[in-house]
Amino acid sequence: MAERALDRIPDRIDVRPAYTAEDAAAYEARFAGVPAPEMLRTLLTGELRGGIAAVSSFGTESAVLLHMVAQADPATPVVFTDTLKMFPETLAYRDTLVARLGLLDVRVIQPDLARLAAKDPEGIRHGYDPDGCCELRKVEPLARGLAPFEAWISGRKGFQAGTRRALPRFEVEDGRLKLNPLADWDKAALDGYFAAHDLPRHPLEAEGYLSIGCAPCTSKVKPGEDPRAGRWRGFDKVECGIHRPVEAVRPG
Repeated sequence: MAERALDRIPDRIDVRPAYTAEDAAAYEARFAGVPAPEMLRTLLTGELRGGIAAVSSFGTESAVLLHMVAQADPATPVVFTDTLKMFPETLAYRDTLVARLGLLDVRVIQPDLARLAAKDPEGIRHGYDPDGCCELRKVEPLARGLAPFEAWISGRKGFQAGTRRALPRFEVEDGRLKLNPLADWDKAALDGYFAAHDLPRHPLEAEGYLSIGCAPCTSKVKPGEDPRAGRWRGFDKVECGIHRPVEAVRPG
């Protein structure tokens, strides 16, 4: 008698996104009221370990988030996009913080040189097409840097600009979980953290550069302006393309 064939489950390719908006909402509820350092320690040493990276510009406020990450797990990957248009002071500050905080896995990602040669051969695209320049020098390189990870940590804060006021602590972009641990922090809280942990400041902050990106597209902030007003001054541009403007109201 012929042997009955075993029932088999056909092979399937799981094309579902790693994370959904429902997942972000669940994390938001789970960590409501939990201080950022404790939240990061729980996630970086627990369920997200090995699948998450921090992204840092090593700008004026970056030391706060990087200190929290280092305190939780100094081996957490930190991705830094060197656009090849950075202030020398930023590169020096990066090296200072890496040594001071004991960060063990800082990954420097640079633009593709062949693409730069084809699309920005003279290195002046920022002056007439800042969106295209950011795509070449920041967005595409960071996509490569984040490719191995299902989640990442951003240093965005709601007070920095009008387009960030409704920033949640957890969101999902293209199936990847995105953490904004400092979303509800204000300038006073950041300054207090710097003082409490004796963290070094970016050398350009004292000169009036309150948000620092690429040198050609960063200017000093005037009294009464948003901290990010000095970015892409003269252009109708508020984000580099890595982050999307936040329009939704933060859950109550």
